[in-house]
Amino acid sequence: MGMLIDGVWTLENHFPTNDGGEFRRKATTFRDRITADGSSGFPAESGRYHLYVSYACPWAHRTLILRSLRGLEDVISVSVVDAFMTADGWHFEGRNGSTEDHVLGKRFLREVYQQAKPDFTGRVTVPVLYDKQTGRIVNNESTEIIRMLNEEFGPGLAKNPEVDLYPEGLRETSDALRDQIYNRFNNGVYRAGFARSQEAYERAVTDVFDVLDELEAILAEQRYLASDTRMTEADICAFGTLVRFDPVYVGHFKCNLRRIADYEHLPNYLRDLYQTPGIAKTVRLDQIKEHYYRSHESVNPSRIVPLGPDFELAAPHGRG
Repeated sequence: MGMLIDGVWTLENHFPTNDGGEFRRKATTFRDRITADGSSGFPAESGRYHLYVSYACPWAHRTLILRSLRGLEDVISVSVVDAFMTADGWHFEGRNGSTEDHVLGKRFLREVYQQAKPDFTGRVTVPVLYDKQTGRIVNNESTEIIRMLNEEFGPGLAKNPEVDLYPEGLRETSDALRDQIYNRFNNGVYRAGFARSQEAYERAVTDVFDVLDELEAILAEQRYLASDTRMTEADICAFGTLVRFDPVYVGHFKCNLRRIADYEHLPNYLRDLYQTPGIAKTVRLDQIKEHYYRSHESVNPSRIVPLGPDFELAAPHGRG
């Protein structure tokens, strides 16, 4: 696991944990904002901004979903890092759905960070929202990027401006659900997989399945998490972890009390979201499995990628 320290790439032999062996995700660094009126210094414009993403990463996946649902593919360009993250971090290979760096022509994503901030200290993560005009990283926090894509790129930019994942009347509920989901579920699977003590692992897995049980109960009563009638940010934030759960987190991260397939409502909810126009094309299970099983040598020393599981995302869901 590598990071930049004062702009210099440095390797560590494990993922960051505290003294109790619990994985600790570092806070993101770049937190500027694009605004429709340009008051932030970063006006919403077509062709100005670029997303650096990984199909494997659930945080980056959110931004690809919002870009697709809102119809911003012609407004915000994308470069995709290789699924296999080596000791050199995220890099560009141009194979199996990944691309070259279309903007700067860099070999490694860390070079994008170094160009934007030569003395940067921190993790080199995706997604990255990059401003081609100023050569600056605007933001690398996924929750803030999806909010910008939803709110600041309106009619004249978005092909589907009517798509609103943060609607008035549901914001408080969606925010509460998103916060509930984040540490105990989205990050909970990582806390389980990268734990370095039995106690830390068990706490994390308990959190993960408590949240899954809570979501199952909600979905027994309504179609989506915050509403029976419309999708919100909470659903998008849950989806990235749910779609990776059975293929990766059950085995690779030892989150194996139950599978999503073992629940009554969660499997069809997952299919319902996947089949929402614009979402399926953002899902690359081949890259997801390759990344986790090959990149995390400390978790999977053989780097063998499993063939399964057999779960049909395109099957009828019956939740319409």
